[in-house]
Amino acid sequence: MSEPFDIIVIGSGPGGYIAALKGAQRGAKVAVVEQGLLGGTCLNVGCIPSKALLASAELLHRIGRAGELGVTVSGAVGFDWAKIQARKDKVLAALRGGVKGLFDSRKVTLVRGRGRLAGKGKVAVASDAGTRELTAKNVILAVGSTPARIPGWPTDGGVVCTSDEALHWKELPTRLLIVGGGVIGCEFACMMAQYSVRVTVVERLPALLPEMEPQFGAHLAGVFARRGIEVLAGAKVEDLTVADGRATAVVSGGKTIEADKVLVATGRRPATAEIGLETVALETDRGFVRVNDRMETKAKGVYCIGDANGRCLLAHAASAHGMTAVENALGHKTEFAAPVPNCVYTFPEIGSVGLTTKQAREQGVPVSVGVFPLGHLGKAMAVGETDGWVKVLRGRDDGRLLGVHVLGDHATDVIAAAGAMLHQKVGAKEFAEVVFAHPTFSEALKEAAEDSFQAALHLPPRKVVRIAAE
Repeated sequence: MSEPFDIIVIGSGPGGYIAALKGAQRGAKVAVVEQGLLGGTCLNVGCIPSKALLASAELLHRIGRAGELGVTVSGAVGFDWAKIQARKDKVLAALRGGVKGLFDSRKVTLVRGRGRLAGKGKVAVASDAGTRELTAKNVILAVGSTPARIPGWPTDGGVVCTSDEALHWKELPTRLLIVGGGVIGCEFACMMAQYSVRVTVVERLPALLPEMEPQFGAHLAGVFARRGIEVLAGAKVEDLTVADGRATAVVSGGKTIEADKVLVATGRRPATAEIGLETVALETDRGFVRVNDRMETKAKGVYCIGDANGRCLLAHAASAHGMTAVENALGHKTEFAAPVPNCVYTFPEIGSVGLTTKQAREQGVPVSVGVFPLGHLGKAMAVGETDGWVKVLRGRDDGRLLGVHVLGDHATDVIAAAGAMLHQKVGAKEFAEVVFAHPTFSEALKEAAEDSFQAALHLPPRKVVRIAAE
């Protein structure tokens, strides 16, 4: 039997559940179709479980440095992996319950099963109880993405894993090979090394974090080296075999690496297969459902948000997409154009928003660059976290604030201020005039903005007029 709604959302991840809540808040009758756990990838096999495991790892790291602050830790410091995993699972359960509670509070209808488009304004939901059909004026696709796997590689999931499995390992490997030095690969390397796992990272491109500001990867490689993490950049796994519960990899140049587990961290792919796109004459581009700035697809009344549209594969981007899609589904003309910050939860942390120097160069935008080392800050020295810097890019000709890149303690929080300034299209001069509290790490934002004009008072004078986008 057909059940009419104003909006049907397929998927309950950070894009889908936010879209549902926003629609209900605006007075729409909303249904969410979900075949798995509430919260999607982010809550269950992504952002949240990884940060829970990283929190314990970082605490171990900080305890190991306690002597630098005059704190004596008596006896051996260890960890209980089972308890760490149990704590993580408790966090996930609480958050899943929170999403369900929010649905109930706003009278969002949760429909369990696999949803797929079944023609204009129709969604078929298959479950163990059979198939039911829902109808709506608007459908929002929030189907997310899945970890990329490498064709031809062994399929033994106990040895060759993705982040989906690795976040829920019952036992830690002794030796771990990570294929891919992007955000996921670097976070896992940082985490696992702290749990006494011998880690090797193989990255096909010349540096870690190849899509971000180049200094990030170079700096992180140095940090990893000091922690005993082997990084093979500009290398490729030519062959991988699994035998007797362990893997043997042959890397470019003939180097052989043996590992108990292999983590494939080479990116993610949209989960858009078999969701009925053909029933509304929609095609994909490399699996992505392309949309305009209103999150509209070419099929009237069908929107696509988050990882599945390929615009930005980040949870907070999906949430913002969801709100934009709902506004347009309900007749408001809203376009999404906000800058999206990117965060890496290694220690030290990384935060980035706006243009990188490479992007500025590719766009032909002349820039001036300001850099301020965190080690010059009173707060950084006081708490013993002096590693890192802030980099600000401004338009050389027009003074626009173009990009801000932060490496250091609390970088993922500090970057929020820069994102707000970019969202409001504040100029670099106005950014440099903001009063930041002292002593804080955020003061480095102001100093770096000042340095882009060669005017930072806490740096020696430098005679530089023009800095190329390099």
